[in-house]
Amino acid sequence: MSPALLPIARPLREHGPALLAQVPNPHEEVLAMVWGPRFDREHALWLWSRLSRLAPGAAVPVLPELLATADRYDAMDLTDQRRVRRLIMRHRALCGAAAGRVM
Repeated sequence: MSPALLPIARPLREHGPALLAQVPNPHEEVLAMVWGPRFDREHALWLWSRLSRLAPGAAVPVLPELLATADRYDAMDLTDQRRVRRLIMRHRALCGAAAGRVM
């Protein structure tokens, strides 16, 4: 992975499971936050508020990382932002293909 994308990927990997717990389509939620040229902080804060109601202790460390990730995303050039979206869509496709496999 490109070093430019690590500041976005690391917090999502670390805090994503808590932030996206019990949402039906976690990839869609992440894509909603990064679909445009600016990080959708309103959507991110909605997800965080869900987490804070379900698990207040788990929500505390997530908020500063979420806001820092938003700032880092906004500072990325458009090429890197598109790459982030493509990687999320590729991950979604891989997860969907893995779920459809019969063992």
